Amino acid sequence: MDKDKLSPQGFSQIGEPPLLHGGKLKDRHIAMIALGGVIGAGLFIGSSAAIAAAGPAILLTYMGTGLLVVIVIRMLGEMLLARPGIGTFIDCIRTAHGNWAGFLSGWLYWLFWVVTIGAEAIGGAIAMQDWVNLPVWVLAPFLIIAVNLINLVSVRVFGECEFWLSLIKVATIIAFCALGLLSLSHFVGPHPKIIHNVFNHDGLFPHGWGAILATVPTVLFSMIGSESATVAAAESENAEENLARVTRTIGVRVTLFYLLSVVLILTLVPWTSIEPGYSPFVTVMRHIGVPGAATLMQIVVFTAILSCLNSSIYITSRTLLGLAELHDAPKWFATLSRSHVPQRAVTFSSLIGLVVAFCSILSPKLIFAFLLGATGAVMLLIYGLIVSSHRVFRLADPQNRVFTLPFGTVLNLGTLAAIGLVVIAMLVQADGRQTIIASLVSVAAILGLYALCRKGR
Repeated sequence: MDKDKLSPQGFSQIGEPPLLHGGKLKDRHIAMIALGGVIGAGLFIGSSAAIAAAGPAILLTYMGTGLLVVIVIRMLGEMLLARPGIGTFIDCIRTAHGNWAGFLSGWLYWLFWVVTIGAEAIGGAIAMQDWVNLPVWVLAPFLIIAVNLINLVSVRVFGECEFWLSLIKVATIIAFCALGLLSLSHFVGPHPKIIHNVFNHDGLFPHGWGAILATVPTVLFSMIGSESATVAAAESENAEENLARVTRTIGVRVTLFYLLSVVLILTLVPWTSIEPGYSPFVTVMRHIGVPGAATLMQIVVFTAILSCLNSSIYITSRTLLGLAELHDAPKWFATLSRSHVPQRAVTFSSLIGLVVAFCSILSPKLIFAFLLGATGAVMLLIYGLIVSSHRVFRLADPQNRVFTLPFGTVLNLGTLAAIGLVVIAMLVQADGRQTIIASLVSVAAILGLYALCRKGR
């Protein structure tokens, strides 16, 4: 039988992953990794560019984009509940569409996060230069090697480090929201002029309705990462329960964090005071009168970078391990150490991330720019494959009670259309257009590699 042929029930029968057997991560690790995994520099700093580009209308962008993320992650959760023990979202895609889709999504996902390793290492090195007088080319490898060692020791050490790094980010958001609400209640700081801040600077849509769509890619990419919690949950002590819990709650929680933070920023200070590239959180805290706000946020942002770097190395190694176990990567990467860590996959992913970091130093406008572009839109394709896989699962087993999302498969088609709108929003912008084209090159290259591997077999 053709390995990509679907059974009458709609599921691929060849190359499905083995059932999960649990791991070393605790429930508290998974809860914090899931919540902190998507709270990073994209919120603390990147939100400034989105607010400056759309003004108060950016709230609609966050609401719409957050809803998209919630739906995609809920669809993933329903698939995991429908097929207990199936694994991660990559395995869901493989089961629904065949081995070619699993190969494509797995390698695209690995490529996305391995480039993130290099980018985050450079960002962390630049942040460290305020405290350590050493060049970036020394600090970036140091960060990668240090975090690589954390991942090599054991899964438990990774989970513990990620727990505390994520806790710092989550605690910062909670403290900021509490402080903002106290300011709105006139308990701390100057009394905010809410109506003036929101409406008296060219209204709610200072740059027109088009700005809402134009800022969707920026906001969406700051929220990407929710699905990575399923990779960690698959290696937890209560894998199936954690997978289901994470996918049910993570999207809503993260969206609420983002929405509440942005609402407080827009109401406490005029949106015109937000400078792109400068943390709006610092702007608000300085307005309220928090001493040392800039230094405090600098520490939090560095923590967020370390957290993302730590997670990136973990995700790339487990993705590579999964590919190797299903013969989509060299079997050499499937070897585990005595502490059940895929040390070869960890080391290889870290080395490639190190190469990416040096590309940023040696050729920032050519090679590194291409690498960023070649992975910049691949998550849109992966999200599209998750949604289409959910449709296959639902059509194959329409009576299954785990499928609780409304509107049936119409919701799948609507979600795919929403992802298509994001692609259109990118295509109308010069930078976004280049990202789409470069990402298509990555897709074509991986599909070509799949064809060669299949022919070789």
